Amino acid sequence: MTQDDCIVFIVDDDQRICEALSELLAARGLASVAFNSIADYLAFPRPDLPGCLILDIELPDINGLEFQKQTDHEQHPPIVFITGHGDIPSSVRAIQRGAVDFLTKPFSETELMKSIHTAIDRDCDARLERAELMTLKRRLSSLTSRERQVLPLVVSGLLNKQAAAELGISEVTLQIHRSKIMHKMQAASLADLVRIAERLQVPITHSRRAGTSSK
Repeated sequence: MTQDDCIVFIVDDDQRICEALSELLAARGLASVAFNSIADYLAFPRPDLPGCLILDIELPDINGLEFQKQTDHEQHPPIVFITGHGDIPSSVRAIQRGAVDFLTKPFSETELMKSIHTAIDRDCDARLERAELMTLKRRLSSLTSRERQVLPLVVSGLLNKQAAAELGISEVTLQIHRSKIMHKMQAASLADLVRIAERLQVPITHSRRAGTSSK
């Protein structure tokens, strides 16, 4: 990792900690931005780069663990907690909610850097996953309403004649829709289309036997 392709955010109300961490990261070739409060961090226009959030527990505006809880469904970088008042229950809650690590001050540089690189790698993977999912969603949105009806029947494993009967159309027409779906979704095979449908959480409501619903 270099300063050009990732960033580390530091939130700690101790300015000395912020400066020390910033100097350490600069020496390791990592860009960083330090804040003394969550409010300052949230006000900062974050660049669209993989990153890591080094977050203190005891902050002036909000507890770090509470901030993590409130932002469970928001896109913030993976968190590495640092604290001078660590305890087992707090560390367990933090890790269960997705924190990469929970480090008690004083911690070693090696330990911190390992956690930071793990967090950045995790963020890279998450960003790639989101980008791929957005691409699949765009492909799904290109389907016609009829093709959207055909898709779940095809990936459920129904034969063409069964799916056609379900929709009240001819088998030939069903095959045409199926071909267009494969093309628009850029699926190399039926198995590939099934995997795509699973990622998009397309509901499967039929089994192989026509007229029966899957449990």
